[in-house]
Amino acid sequence: MLRFKTIDIEKHCDEVVRFRKDSFLVSFGDISDFNEAEYLNWLKDKLIEFPEGFVMVEENGRFIGQLELSIRKYEGRNIGYVNLYYLIPEKRGKGIGQELHNYAINFFRNNKVTEYHLRVSPNNTQAMKFYKKNGMEELGSEFDGKVIR
Repeated sequence: MLRFKTIDIEKHCDEVVRFRKDSFLVSFGDISDFNEAEYLNWLKDKLIEFPEGFVMVEENGRFIGQLELSIRKYEGRNIGYVNLYYLIPEKRGKGIGQELHNYAINFFRNNKVTEYHLRVSPNNTQAMKFYKKNGMEELGSEFDGKVIR
């Protein structure tokens, strides 16, 4: 059974940095653009604004994933935004992502948004397949085709 715990920067610093770095590696092939201090400062700010959206995913006492969910203005309306869906490599492709997705949908519903967006690297075919399976539609590419919204 999965548990979702609000991120505590002091307690979870090592995990959130490791998970975010791995997500960069999977998406972009390297971590050279990752700035740890910048990320942790951003995360601290977001935790104040959306504590239920920034959570560690725990299974049997072990952290196996992380979610980063927020609300943004987009074209004049509030939308949900997925900053990060993350599972450790050995947990990917086993159906656990669906539980993270369900948590995200409930978070957005509780915050009264009916639309959510995310960006994904076109090279991350496993993630693209998961998003399409869950009914997401491609809105177009950004950053010279490096990501798809």
